[in-house]
Amino acid sequence: MPRPRKRRRVGWRPLHNSFGPPGPWRQGLERIGLTVDELEALRLADLMGLSQEEAAGRMNISRATFGRIVEEARKKVAQALINGKALSIQGGNYEVAMRKFGCGGCGHSWEVPYGTPRPANCPNCGSNFIRRAEEDRGYARGGGRAGFGRNARE
Repeated sequence: MPRPRKRRRVGWRPLHNSFGPPGPWRQGLERIGLTVDELEALRLADLMGLSQEEAAGRMNISRATFGRIVEEARKKVAQALINGKALSIQGGNYEVAMRKFGCGGCGHSWEVPYGTPRPANCPNCGSNFIRRAEEDRGYARGGGRAGFGRNARE
């Protein structure tokens, strides 16, 4: 019996779920599926310029697994660009890394994805007395989850 697959950690949610050449004939384009974790691998390696080891730590996977994911993602993007196909971004085995905050005024707590700005006010009462949730504070100091924290590149 194979070992269960680990969920890959992504630091953001894509704003768009498809990409392709413009034109009225776009509806009939062949689509290539790119998973959210493959897109995250491209973002970390090619956009942010992280090493495979650093990027793997951020995604909570091994370096070898990261290498396989980014290689497959690059093949799919190259195929779409060269052959004029559309990319459809969806699915995958992932979880969005979240930061937890609490309000010192009303006690309300909430989460926001990594990569989004720190909230200025409580969404419940509007107070600006916000802090990281107690259970999330170790991660902000670089402890806990690898690749997320003060010393990690954003």
